Amino acid sequence: MNIYIKNLEPEEKLYLSLKLYFSARELKMQSIKKFHPEMTEKEVKERVKKIFTYARS
Repeated sequence: MNIYIKNLEPEEKLYLSLKLYFSARELKMQSIKKFHPEMTEKEVKERVKKIFTYARS
């Protein structure tokens, strides 16, 4: 996989990284909805935004 990524054009790398980012946000949103069904859609979105704003790698 590492060789594959090295051979990609910068635009393709950006596309893949954005796709991964938004997929992670969607997974987190679904997880929060599952474990906190009482939360409104707005509350879930705010929680996800906060989580991703302060996330570190």
